[in-house]
Amino acid sequence: MAICHHHQPSFTIPSSFPFTTNLTNKSQLHLSSSFRCNLSLTSTLEPEPVYTAVKSFAPATVANLGPGFDFLGCAVDGIGDYVTLKIDPQVHPGEVSISEITGTGNSANKLSKNPIWNCAGIAAISVMKMLNIRSVGLSLSLEKGLPLGSGLGSSAASAAAAAIAVNELFGGKLPALDLVLAGLESEAKVSGYHADNIAPAIMGGFVLVRSYDPLELIPLQFPADKNLYFVLVNPEFEAPTKKMRAALPKEITMSHHVWNSSQAGALVAAVLQGDLMGFGKALSSDKIVEPRRAPLIPGMDAVKKAALEAGAYGCTISGAGPTAVAVTDDEEKGREIGEKMVEAFMAEGNLKALAMVKKLDRVGARLVSSISR
Repeated sequence: MAICHHHQPSFTIPSSFPFTTNLTNKSQLHLSSSFRCNLSLTSTLEPEPVYTAVKSFAPATVANLGPGFDFLGCAVDGIGDYVTLKIDPQVHPGEVSISEITGTGNSANKLSKNPIWNCAGIAAISVMKMLNIRSVGLSLSLEKGLPLGSGLGSSAASAAAAAIAVNELFGGKLPALDLVLAGLESEAKVSGYHADNIAPAIMGGFVLVRSYDPLELIPLQFPADKNLYFVLVNPEFEAPTKKMRAALPKEITMSHHVWNSSQAGALVAAVLQGDLMGFGKALSSDKIVEPRRAPLIPGMDAVKKAALEAGAYGCTISGAGPTAVAVTDDEEKGREIGEKMVEAFMAEGNLKALAMVKKLDRVGARLVSSISR
């Protein structure tokens, strides 16, 4: 994939500005209606590495947020994946090698070290191609902080951490949109072409996917003075995204379409206004996806009921599941809600579960350490 080089020293897009690129017409990259460049004129200059090694982090994400199936998601602080990337003379120039996979659960045993079959590897290769890296080889190690098939954007976190690591190693030349595209290439191979995990994993905060063709992303700013806590309850149960997507209805009624559209609109309004009560109400209101997926997760209906009875503003399935997510504005209250949800998973689903209370991650994927040349 070619990249667009700007002639200005820097080009900053306001946080409220939609990021857009045209995926069907490969000759153009749209950042706004008045800013275009022809990719056929892309420079073939290869950037020099700024560091010999970097370590990056990308956060977990909650996709869908109830009625926002495949077009709404947010990043969650404190949990995620790490990637360590270094220039390695033993790796063929222009290529990436995965040296090690460690971390949560059985990730190391289940994930391939072949970069073309690994989320981190696919994203890293994509960014290398965008940057036209041909003179050095890279070695990558992945530390999984997220369990596979958890509904917390595990694959997206790996891809986002790898994409940001490669980009930062070579001076941070690429904008967020290109990194999302690199992550989307990875997501498409493992769970489907959807950006509601990878976009917030890269960009942080809440992100609305306005369009996929062309790809257009709109960051949604949750007020900085408002408290928002996510109660994440992950049972010992794997719900592969492909299996959970297969359960979705092929057709929906007009009434359900209207209902979910209005609830998604209410959800966006609540995010922008910092209205936790409205946010929770909309989060809990999906009539299309959640009713099909909840029966596949033992005890999910009882867990949602327990969360609401314990005082949560709202509760739904995080992504494809099996993690349940509830929202509140108080951390201690969040712990109490989590305890009730864990109890419900055991009582009704016979599943052990772990509860976490986390804040909104407003930053997204980032560099955490580096070694200069």
